[in-house]
Amino acid sequence: MILVRHGETAANRARHFAEHDEIPLTQTGREQARELAALLARDFKPDVLLSSPYIRARETSEIIGAALSLEPEILPGTHERNFGSLKGHPYERMGELMLADALYDATQPWHWTPPDGESLEQVRHRTAAAIETLHSRGVDEVVLVCHGAVIQSICAHVTGEWRETFVPPNCGFVVIEHLGEKWSHPVIAGEWECLDT
Repeated sequence: MILVRHGETAANRARHFAEHDEIPLTQTGREQARELAALLARDFKPDVLLSSPYIRARETSEIIGAALSLEPEILPGTHERNFGSLKGHPYERMGELMLADALYDATQPWHWTPPDGESLEQVRHRTAAAIETLHSRGVDEVVLVCHGAVIQSICAHVTGEWRETFVPPNCGFVVIEHLGEKWSHPVIAGEWECLDT
């Protein structure tokens, strides 16, 4: 399974959380998707192309799909983390809210929930359920276009360890294999950041 982060949005460029779910790609984001599409077409032979329902992932998957001759399908449960009251705020605001919250545990930050949002652990539960449905499809290679927190969560599910998770840059990707009854350790591609939107 090739986990692709969507292309750049205006919120990514400004380094703040998206104000709403349906934020589209920038021109740079579309160019990133075209470059990634060419790489995927050259190096992989996916049977299925899946996408988060959010427009930034759908636009990215449509560009990739054109290069792979695959029609994107929506995979429920792979939408971005609900950042709640952080929507529209700079990334740094998350750290401020965490430190001001008496319930925040610095040893397990993945359990912290922003006001009106969801924790990374909650994201892990829904994304794990989503990818486990792929076993019955009998496909060899799958591309899933999604979001930073979704990739973080799937990697945590696969490794069993949140501390080993990362967020790829826009149109960066992670490759994991299903070996017997379990997923392999992720193989990462691209440089890494700490936050997504």
